[in-house]
Amino acid sequence: MTVKDFGITKDGIATKLYTLKNNNLEISVTDFGSTLVSIVVPDRNNKPTDIVLGYDDVSGYETDDGYYFGCNVGRCANRIARGHFVLNNTEYNLDINNGPNNLHSGLNPYSKRVWTVENQNDTSITFSLESPHMDQGFPGALKMYVTYELLEDGFKINYNATPDKDTIINVTNHSYFNLNGEGSGTVLNHSVKIYADSFTPADETSIPTGEIEAVKDTPMDFNNFKTIGQDINKDYIPLKYANGYDHNWITDPTDSKLHNIVDAVGDVSGIEMKISTNCPGVQMYTANFVENVKGKKGHIYNVREAVCFEPQYYPDAINHDNFVSPVCKAGCTYNKDIIYKF
Repeated sequence: MTVKDFGITKDGIATKLYTLKNNNLEISVTDFGSTLVSIVVPDRNNKPTDIVLGYDDVSGYETDDGYYFGCNVGRCANRIARGHFVLNNTEYNLDINNGPNNLHSGLNPYSKRVWTVENQNDTSITFSLESPHMDQGFPGALKMYVTYELLEDGFKINYNATPDKDTIINVTNHSYFNLNGEGSGTVLNHSVKIYADSFTPADETSIPTGEIEAVKDTPMDFNNFKTIGQDINKDYIPLKYANGYDHNWITDPTDSKLHNIVDAVGDVSGIEMKISTNCPGVQMYTANFVENVKGKKGHIYNVREAVCFEPQYYPDAINHDNFVSPVCKAGCTYNKDIIYKF
């Protein structure tokens, strides 16, 4: 591991960038938001290639306007309808920051806070964040741990927390991938496979209707490799509502085991990424609203020049009894993994 300065926040807090490296890849993460800043892997010509969008220093992440590049999003990722839910007969109201809804927990996300480094070594680093009762409007105090662990051919992110009251926990990583290299242009020719037979259709505001629909014979079917761009402009209502893909696929309705969710291949680089998780779903987002964003090395990021794969509980799950519940009971441990292999 190597450590270097990553800039000072507007509140005067010095941040660090930690880099873990082995013979096959390196990842860099910062204590600002426990954010994943870079993943460098060799392409088909053995050229080291950074495959995630981001910024050169902390100021970019601090002023990031709703893109969440590389962030670990919590306490509850994705959307909650009207920022409202009922838990144990008590009503809770959250920030409204995405049309009429709450997105990624609102205006004080985990990704905009400086985390504590709990431990570090040559193969892993663990960050922690104290999240008090009613933080962001959610009940229950907890200490969230995020661990990045380097594997021989990839890395793992582990999320771990034990709340003192029943609460929602649904944390995910929001990295934007371009397997040809960040800043290299469109991802529409990336080939993707999603291990899912169904998805949760949503309304115009990206809130699930509560239905579960089969992907077969629709543009949502990625059970066999196809390019992201093959069907993205089809005359299909879910795609029109979202201006592309921004939907949740159901990968394991039992929410119980580690399973493959996504394979993706860069058309130019030949870099292949495989993702597995023990979360019940995955959101694929094709950067439909990224426009003229200045990122690393002066690169400008635009629409559909990256793709997010966000393992998660389904959007607005707390308000749908037929969805896998995102509630973590008091004294129970939330323990979720995302594993990336290349």
